[in-house]
Amino acid sequence: MFQRSHGRTASQIRPIKITPNYLKYPLGSALCEYGDTKVICSASIEDYVPGWLRGTKGKGWLTAEYSMLPYSTLDRSRRERQFLSGRTHEIQRLIGRSLRGVMNLNLLGERTLLIDCDVLQADGGTRTASVTGAFVALKLAVDTLLRKKKIQANPIKDSVAGVSLGLIDEEILVDLDFEEDQKVDSDLNIVMTTSGDILEVQGTGEKKPIEKSLLAPALDYAQAALEDIFAEQGKALD
Repeated sequence: MFQRSHGRTASQIRPIKITPNYLKYPLGSALCEYGDTKVICSASIEDYVPGWLRGTKGKGWLTAEYSMLPYSTLDRSRRERQFLSGRTHEIQRLIGRSLRGVMNLNLLGERTLLIDCDVLQADGGTRTASVTGAFVALKLAVDTLLRKKKIQANPIKDSVAGVSLGLIDEEILVDLDFEEDQKVDSDLNIVMTTSGDILEVQGTGEKKPIEKSLLAPALDYAQAALEDIFAEQGKALD
């Protein structure tokens, strides 16, 4: 049996903390902490849509940006000033797809919701923590728009959150920290709704292929872990 850091069981997530309204100026914001991973998420809105959406009878859009601050890792990382890495592009698209998956964009009007996720400290699971925190920021922003009568109906259809998993010697581990992520044979990132619907499954065989027989149990582990994460989202939004 794999010995986890901090004595966690295979199915045990790290301590989760979500601090709502962490920033003063955005419509909605949250500090999302998965153990030692800390991500600031914010939501803003602008009165425009991409060119390919103009004239589509008031349909809006949601897009996301993700970055890791230079001091977020053990060795200082350089800022991505001119060109984004493939990893950054991938994570931005993951966050955007995940949030759009629970939105009715027709209720936004010709506006774009802008989600920013900035990693203050990285210790594994930054993309899944970003999805979880981004949803809280989005919900707070939408509540503000409704209160100010900028939109007439709630475009959010469900909650969304994410969690990582690792596979090692046919054992499933939930919510990997950085040290664990370096040791597992393969890893998964799962994004689901509170209804149990799957929005994203990202899987990579790092050291050996993912066994098909482990996929269904891994999804069950993820869903169980996400129940606790959704509970933390609910506390933050209450």
